[in-house]
Amino acid sequence: MQREYRRLSRRTRHLLALPEGLNVDFKREVQAVRSADLVAFANAPLGGTLLIGIDEYTTSDGVQRGRVVGCEVDDKARLTLINKSTGCIPNVEVQLFTENLAASKPILRIEIPSGTRKPYCTQRGEYAIRTDGRNRAMLPEELLAIFMEREGDLFLSRFRKAVQQLEVQLGSVNHSLSEGMLGVSEHLYDLDQQLQRTLSRIEQLTDSNKKRSRNLMQALRQSQDGIVQLENSIAPVINDQGQHLLQDIEHKLGMLLDLLDSDSNGNH
Repeated sequence: MQREYRRLSRRTRHLLALPEGLNVDFKREVQAVRSADLVAFANAPLGGTLLIGIDEYTTSDGVQRGRVVGCEVDDKARLTLINKSTGCIPNVEVQLFTENLAASKPILRIEIPSGTRKPYCTQRGEYAIRTDGRNRAMLPEELLAIFMEREGDLFLSRFRKAVQQLEVQLGSVNHSLSEGMLGVSEHLYDLDQQLQRTLSRIEQLTDSNKKRSRNLMQALRQSQDGIVQLENSIAPVINDQGQHLLQDIEHKLGMLLDLLDSDSNGNH
């Protein structure tokens, strides 16, 4: 972006053709700029422009205009303006342009966009806003409206962030539960196959082995009860896939118990 102009920029020529108003203010020298001038434009809906090195005069038809008289544009002048902007609360963002350098009357153009962190005030706690051709103190209801809007936006931003984090956490929990249930299902499938092979030989078992078989059936019943308790505890957060896996586990355990019961009854 061009910051220095040998002549007056098109924007400055346009502003000089207008009277001081809602979006433009003329200053004779840098020392005439107050922090309240910066704050007033930052609090305004459209921001505004300060033209420094401009003297006001009244035309023959009674209209006020500005004419170029020049001002200091050195580093000291720039630093003075920057210090005023950073001294505001919060800091007011400004853009500095130097114009008319080829003539003997250089000027400074200060662009102040409408702030994103309203309301702004001076170090003395002065809240101001630009109106038609002047600055005025902000009314309590204006300040309240700005505070409420800002806090509302902040709350919505935090709420959306919290919801996103919760969704990620729930997704992670569901993923972990699904993987865990798949692992349990695979182990139960292996157990099912082993017991099927064992049941084919149950008629050949001795009385001692039949006793161990009854112990195995008791252990399976306890495992089934544990699965039911697990389902009840995680049912509020588990997804549909997890529910199906739990039901599959319970079904396999039930089949094993039925086989053991039928075999046990057949050998009495």
